[in-house]
Amino acid sequence: MTNPVAITVPDGLPFITITREFDAPVEAVFRAHKEPELIEQWLGPNGYDMAIERYEFVTGGSYRYVHTNPEGATFAFRGVFHVVRENEFAIQTFEYEDFPDVVSLEALTFVDLGDGRTRLEIASAYPSVESRDGMAQSGMERGVSEGYERLDAILGRS
Repeated sequence: MTNPVAITVPDGLPFITITREFDAPVEAVFRAHKEPELIEQWLGPNGYDMAIERYEFVTGGSYRYVHTNPEGATFAFRGVFHVVRENEFAIQTFEYEDFPDVVSLEALTFVDLGDGRTRLEIASAYPSVESRDGMAQSGMERGVSEGYERLDAILGRS
């Protein structure tokens, strides 16, 4: 059975929180967020291709990747990893290049639940409620849910 994704979008505040548990140890979940060849297999909605131009999951590193949907439209994203602590957390910026003035700050926390299970907690802060609403209404929930279902399959193979 797939673990549910909890997405919270509080009224009047420019925040989104995402929580998801995985039936895998924290080291495996962290690695799946660190290694580009794994990320390409799970990040984003089903049916989208992903090309990673740069992905340096270390303090001070940066990333840029492009999703291509089944119709051929492209969506480019970029950001900077401000702090990365192995198997614990990462703080990064996230920017959709079509809206370059809307940069969110994201904190990813990897919680070891014991018994080979991990909870991932993501807290995102946006520059305004309007920009947060745009992200929440963009199909983000579908992309997050479908991506984490694919990540479950990857973690089950490792």
